[in-house]
Amino acid sequence: MAESLAEFRGRHRYNLMDENIRAMYAEVPVVAQWDDHETHNNWYPGQVLTDDRYTERRVDVLATRAKRAWWEYQPISNRASVPRPTAAGTPGRIYRKLSYGRHLDVFCLDMRTYKDPDTTGLEPVQTHILGPEQTDWLIREVAASRATWKVIASDLPLGLVVPDGPVNQESLSNGDPGTPRGKELEIAAVLSSFKRARVRNTVWLTADVHYCAAHHYDPARAAFADFEPFWEFVAGPIAAGTFGPNTLDGTFGPRADFVKAADYPNQSPRHGNQFFGHVEIDEDGRFRASLRNARGEVLYSRTLDPAPR
Repeated sequence: MAESLAEFRGRHRYNLMDENIRAMYAEVPVVAQWDDHETHNNWYPGQVLTDDRYTERRVDVLATRAKRAWWEYQPISNRASVPRPTAAGTPGRIYRKLSYGRHLDVFCLDMRTYKDPDTTGLEPVQTHILGPEQTDWLIREVAASRATWKVIASDLPLGLVVPDGPVNQESLSNGDPGTPRGKELEIAAVLSSFKRARVRNTVWLTADVHYCAAHHYDPARAAFADFEPFWEFVAGPIAAGTFGPNTLDGTFGPRADFVKAADYPNQSPRHGNQFFGHVEIDEDGRFRASLRNARGEVLYSRTLDPAPR
């Protein structure tokens, strides 16, 4: 655990002591997103911890320190469209777009900073996981993209139930396969806006849960049908206990095309159930996704042909 800015910085420095991490950073470009564990498990703005080990229990204070340390140790664009921290140390914006030629734009989300509290998710009114400003940005920028593929790098899965305690939910799915409620309404607005703008070739790449899976979302299977079909590829972890699989929520019509999870909860990494994803895009625009284990062995692959614009 970390509380002070120095302690949060120390956690980042600790990772850099690992020679494998240093080798990866030397050879592989990194697009960093922040996770709940950069601050505290399953945190949300306004939360007050009940953990007696903490002397500072206001998550807003902890998150400000954690975010500043994250900015100092993780690679992130210095363009004007992504404000850097100020001289006073106020952290900048994490969500952003990265362009990689004619075939790929990556939209990195921040599903932590603007999130409403974890609840059952069954509220009849909209609550936030992206927040209004980021939602508008995502809809606008994806609709304006001329790249063949619009990859949305998502902190949390769209259709997986991720519990936070006995009744509350960490992600946007609420376990009710009916029409959208709560945080689901914000994502429903995003998906329907993509459809209205005739956006083609979106793929969601998702983290957070500790196993790997390939999900296909189809309005023909969904309670909410105002969207175009798309794929979501889930991969993780690479250095933590393995869990899963989580339950799928039917609101957006997901189907698990592949799942590889732990043999038992919190299985040690030494047993090999550590996963990562790999994507390559051919010159002709074919999107080739694979899910792999820690040895690099391909466990699953899927080739997606681009739809015409």
